[in-house]
Amino acid sequence: MARSIEQIQAEIIQAKEADSDLDVLNSTSKVAIWRLITFVIAAAISTLEKLFDLHKNETDLKISLLKPHTARWYREKTKAFQYGFPLVRDADYYDNSKVAADLVENSKIIKYAAVTEAEEDSRLIVKIATETAGKLGPISAAQKESFEAYLSEIRDAGVRTNVINFPADKLFLNMRIFRDPLLIDAEGNSILNGGRPIEETLKQYLKEMPFNGELVLASLVDRLQLLPGVKIPHIDSAQSSWIDGDGKSNNYGTPREINVREIPVSGYFEIANFNGIKYVV
Repeated sequence: MARSIEQIQAEIIQAKEADSDLDVLNSTSKVAIWRLITFVIAAAISTLEKLFDLHKNETDLKISLLKPHTARWYREKTKAFQYGFPLVRDADYYDNSKVAADLVENSKIIKYAAVTEAEEDSRLIVKIATETAGKLGPISAAQKESFEAYLSEIRDAGVRTNVINFPADKLFLNMRIFRDPLLIDAEGNSILNGGRPIEETLKQYLKEMPFNGELVLASLVDRLQLLPGVKIPHIDSAQSSWIDGDGKSNNYGTPREINVREIPVSGYFEIANFNGIKYVV
């Protein structure tokens, strides 16, 4: 950003005062020759910096108009969405110069996003989620309507998008935990510390997964293997279920078997229940 004439002149005078060879230039008059010279130079530099800014803005505009955007760009723009705020006219960004920082942050309701290309046709799949009290979930219908309007404003011409704003995919695990009876009881409780370490570890593992990341069953087993008192964590079967249809209802489809690994349709998993975990010796 171009500096003002006053800023530049002040820097020139500061440099002059730091050079003892220029101590003879000591007149305090505002119309002293040496001060007028610094003013002229400062004015020229400020004008040049303004021209640089103008050139940069023109170049950025041409690039934004001509360059097709990447999936990464759509992801960042998705997370930059501000609920209740208008875009700058004919632009793809907001003017927050007069808005309090906390209001800006609270308006950014989409905390997680992933953008991928559909395999069967030419469109972008935009998966989104918000977070409340540490738990991921969909944004409201009204918020989604506003976000889709925002997306239609910023997207490249001809690019079709499909917003996935579903509750978490349900994960059904049938497992046998071969336990050390000195450390874990028959109900899965830690004898020394209390609590249910296997269940907590499963929930933590899913929470640490990247949004729209791949669930790898072998990695899940490896994580459980590290727990004190767990001798062999064995997955007999793993299934997942997701919202059936276009997401207008909360009806889940029939659970399907997970073969080795799975990417959640919604972008994230939630364990349906822990009824399928058996603790054996």
